[in-house]
Amino acid sequence: MYFDELSWERVMDIYELESASGVVVSVGGQLPQNIALRLQEEGGAKVLGTDPKDIDKAEDRHKFSQILDSIGVDQPAWKELTSVADAESFAESVGYPVLVRPSYVLSGAAMSVIQTQADLKDKLESASAVSPDHPVVITKFIEGAEEIDVDAVASKGQLILHAVSEHVEAAGVHSGDATLVLPPVNLDEKVMARVKEIAEKVAKAWNITGPFNMQIIKADAPGEESVLKVIECNLRASRSFPFVSKVLGTNFIDTATRALAGKDVPAPQDLMAQKRDYLATKVPQFSWTRLAGADPFLGVEMSSTGEIACFGKDLIEAYWASLQSTMNFRMPEPGEGILLGGSTELPELPQIVEYLQPLGYKFYAASEDVKGHLEKSGATIEVIEFPTTDKNALRGVFQKYDIRGVFNISKSRGKTLVDKDYVMRRNAVDFGVPLFMEPKVSFLYAF
Repeated sequence: MYFDELSWERVMDIYELESASGVVVSVGGQLPQNIALRLQEEGGAKVLGTDPKDIDKAEDRHKFSQILDSIGVDQPAWKELTSVADAESFAESVGYPVLVRPSYVLSGAAMSVIQTQADLKDKLESASAVSPDHPVVITKFIEGAEEIDVDAVASKGQLILHAVSEHVEAAGVHSGDATLVLPPVNLDEKVMARVKEIAEKVAKAWNITGPFNMQIIKADAPGEESVLKVIECNLRASRSFPFVSKVLGTNFIDTATRALAGKDVPAPQDLMAQKRDYLATKVPQFSWTRLAGADPFLGVEMSSTGEIACFGKDLIEAYWASLQSTMNFRMPEPGEGILLGGSTELPELPQIVEYLQPLGYKFYAASEDVKGHLEKSGATIEVIEFPTTDKNALRGVFQKYDIRGVFNISKSRGKTLVDKDYVMRRNAVDFGVPLFMEPKVSFLYAF
């Protein structure tokens, strides 16, 4: 075992020193993928599993999108970035928001959801800088869609195993920061069959041998069939491989290793067709308390530093076990205070208050605008003092009103250190108060 940097030079040094007969690039995250093609073409190393040329076709956003088009797998409208003017024209034609996606990056680095033309230029420059040798693609971002995770193993282009997990959060939250549910509770048999068909097409098109992971978004239209669009495909094991293996009782990485070695590969098996009397949730663990001043806000770039999985007889039982394990604090009790904030143009916050109201909480807001927005729920909202520059004074406010929970649903990060929503989120973390900042997770708590 070697503990060293994952660079082309060090890998080749070890490969030559050990007279290795092959190298595996599909279980080390993003960095091995970035050097896979060079290992094969310059170093002469034998890469086990999926050919690095096919890995490149998945990592390169332009090639990836072209292949999906060629095999009839739907994806959001897209365009390769050639100039800011072209990007602006594309965004205007499909409508904001749009998503900027660089190639060959880890954890959504420099990936951004763009809401307005004013933000577009800066974000495009950031994306180009983080991956200068590879194309940047701009795609239509579908708001409110549900996201689906697929973890799978294939051998010579044939799908062997697959697991389908659903996100609680709406699309737009990085899969590493999302709450996963397996088996899914909101996907019918028809959707599950279509997801499997997409996985089979992708495995064949990229001639995959070994592990791979996909993200698919599901958008519903009244009276019509759900739309499924592939937004991501990584030809490597994801962080959720141990989770799906434990939940489904099948060791995915063992099967992937057999596929990589080409020995004793099992016959294809549909684990998702089996009925189970339990489910599990995978909930992210954040380290906001160790990141002084960081804005606790979820987006397309990953922020979590760990995760916890819990089982239950149903979603509520599994989720509550995960919540207690992850956050390690007491939940607000009836009669205690809930502080509410966020973007007043979003409809979810009054709905959350409507669900919370029967629990007997006292509701507080930091501004008249938010109060007016929340009163659409029919609840009584009290505006309280909210000092944004004096932490000790704000701590006193939390104590005075017995604030035991914060719900802050915002469209974007705070732009200044005195932004009320940023101060609310940040100090909820610093004061050890439960913070809910995503609508669907808030609904799940309220239920």
